[in-house]
Amino acid sequence: MPATASIRTALRRGIVAAAALPLLIGALASCGYGSEATKDEPKAADAADAGKKLSASEVRIGYFPNLTHATALVGLQEGLIEKELSGTKIKPQSFNAGPSEIEALNGGSLDIGFIGPSPSINGYVKSKGSNLRIISGSASGGVKLVVNPDKIKTLDDLKGKKIATPQKGNTQDVAFLNWISEKGWKVDPESGKGDVSVVRTDNKVTPDAFKQGSIDGAWVPEPTASKLVSDGGSVLLDETALWPDKKFVITNIIVSQKFLKEHPDVVEAVLRGTVKTNEWIHANQDKAKASANARLEAEGGKPLDAKVIDPAWPSIAITDDPLAATLKTQSEWAVKAKLIEQPDLAGIYDLTLLNKVLKAAGKPEVSDAGLGAK
Repeated sequence: MPATASIRTALRRGIVAAAALPLLIGALASCGYGSEATKDEPKAADAADAGKKLSASEVRIGYFPNLTHATALVGLQEGLIEKELSGTKIKPQSFNAGPSEIEALNGGSLDIGFIGPSPSINGYVKSKGSNLRIISGSASGGVKLVVNPDKIKTLDDLKGKKIATPQKGNTQDVAFLNWISEKGWKVDPESGKGDVSVVRTDNKVTPDAFKQGSIDGAWVPEPTASKLVSDGGSVLLDETALWPDKKFVITNIIVSQKFLKEHPDVVEAVLRGTVKTNEWIHANQDKAKASANARLEAEGGKPLDAKVIDPAWPSIAITDDPLAATLKTQSEWAVKAKLIEQPDLAGIYDLTLLNKVLKAAGKPEVSDAGLGAK
């Protein structure tokens, strides 16, 4: 080859190599070479999973506008659940009572729900174990007995007084009836009449009833409890004091068995989102409190006052653990109060996907207290 031709060939090869070099550097950098990847950057495998299209185009998620449903409030507000769904759309639905959410789950108009233990038990038993599964915990605590301090100064003073609970047979109603029974007092669980008048009152109405004097106190979840305190009430008892380790389930995550069977990938993605949401809440308490309040404002038109949310927030423990043993205890209380027949709760839990998510995140697995699906 002539010398000039060799020079021209070498030059062309040099130009091509130079042009390819930035592409090679970029490719190496994206793999973590040549630059330090940030700790928030997903691993390649995680990114691939996140980009994979899931089996359902949407998932319908129900929850209450309560601080005890903080995982749902924050997870939706911050997009932490949606981020895991790879394009599957969330259709959020807000409920004010457990029975209506259970009806939606059993009726097929809801896929996944945040809900208390008593409605979970009732829904499972009503369907003879065929429709629902508890797949995760969400919150513990956040329930208080708030009273008018002018009328009630000690727990013994409750006798003869009118105390509100949110609904007959709901989680707080069952706990209060059990507490009354352990005091040796008598109350008819159906009518609420007896040594203490148990007045079933919607949480939205309870603060007005308290201010008007038609009730003397209430056994209620947050933020209703702190609303009553801001209106002059006094906390006479925090329910956590009645439980071993001061923990009891107040909110579960449940799923329709049909949706779980047909779309386990979507359920797993939602659980990845809730686990990451709970982790974010623990690491960012002030931001999480503000986020939950922003979601409540979007739901109800106005945020909670600082004098309500500030004392309410720290009384709720956010957790992935369903605290299954405490649900079993609550079912025993409902039977004791003659609100339900002795239930067969075998199979009410399916924590397979949750434990898979927890293990992948380097977190300890949780127990179903022997009530898992076989």
